[in-house]
Amino acid sequence: MSSENEERDPFQMMRLILELRQTGITDTFLLNAIESLPRHEFIPEELGEFAYDDVALPIACGQTITRPSTVAGMVYALELGEMRAYTVLEIGTGSGFLTALTSKLARRVYTVDRYRTLIESARQRFEALRITNIVSQCSDGALGWSATAPFDRIVSTCAVETIPKVWLDQLKPDGIMVIPVGTNEDQFVKKIIKKADGSLQEESLAPSKFLHLADGVAKEL
Repeated sequence: MSSENEERDPFQMMRLILELRQTGITDTFLLNAIESLPRHEFIPEELGEFAYDDVALPIACGQTITRPSTVAGMVYALELGEMRAYTVLEIGTGSGFLTALTSKLARRVYTVDRYRTLIESARQRFEALRITNIVSQCSDGALGWSATAPFDRIVSTCAVETIPKVWLDQLKPDGIMVIPVGTNEDQFVKKIIKKADGSLQEESLAPSKFLHLADGVAKEL
């Protein structure tokens, strides 16, 4: 955690919260969780001035930290409520910001990423922020996490052209999955509800431009 970014401008956070409200995010528990997280600790130090702008920013391994309004919309769609009762699987740890945010509203978050560099950096952030209900591993996100399945909720920061059956199989009945689906040119964040009888209810939430899921584990990063 950088000394330069230890303090944040409260007016920047107030502006961000106002902007999120204007996009339709009004859930008090979610907004309080966002306000409690120092987003500047999840991005490269040289980009700290943009930490509380509603923009995506580059991070290590050629990845990005998603813009706050998109993150908030995806977490809101998970319908985690206020009881912290659900287990969540996240595909694509990235910077760990969405992971950390979800952890404040869930019982436990399991997160996977193909880049060991990102997993190790995220773990350091979680430890520094004293977040203890996150379990992470460097593995192939396409496989989900069978050893700890099934999950109440699944969220992916990696886009897919078709919804992986293995993820659906690891989602509990009446569970919710939030995932970007489509091509680079035609992609939407979708909310999928798996009914008790196994049927799916699907809703498109917003256009998106997430990087696509890559199979396997990165060999060098």
